[in-house]
Amino acid sequence: MKSLIVYSSKSGNTKVLAETLRDILPGENTFTTVDENPDTHGYDLICVGFWFQAGKPDPQSATFLSTCVPGKVFLFATHGATNNSDHAANGMAIAKTLATSSEVVGFFHCQGEVNPKLIEKAKTMNPPPPWINDAPLANGHPDTNDIDSLKKEFEGILTKIRLT
Repeated sequence: MKSLIVYSSKSGNTKVLAETLRDILPGENTFTTVDENPDTHGYDLICVGFWFQAGKPDPQSATFLSTCVPGKVFLFATHGATNNSDHAANGMAIAKTLATSSEVVGFFHCQGEVNPKLIEKAKTMNPPPPWINDAPLANGHPDTNDIDSLKKEFEGILTKIRLT
């Protein structure tokens, strides 16, 4: 299997998830950032990682998702909100709609530690962003439990796509 892992990471949180996928993906892998705007042709699986900005994939990742060639895509993200929040669910739903020419075979998201300066700035917004009260809970994330959850989710995806 030939895979592309492409990610955007402002604070390093999403990069941790991308590195985890790189380490567990079988076969030939290309590992790069969305800044490099990699060609998506010729891959059996494209893993796209991003951080949330205003409740959706960051702008560069959003553009990348909308230009991916048809193929199997796995989405992964980090955010300040709790995992079961509407904010997180809506952000992933938006990401799925951006990948219109692709088959989204799965996704994973978890909290990522938020820069304290960003938290202070967000507190002054009117209204404050929906994730602001969850941000303190994101300290130390992604952690080993998040990484283990990603591995488990992704192993299920690999089994699924090998059967189809």
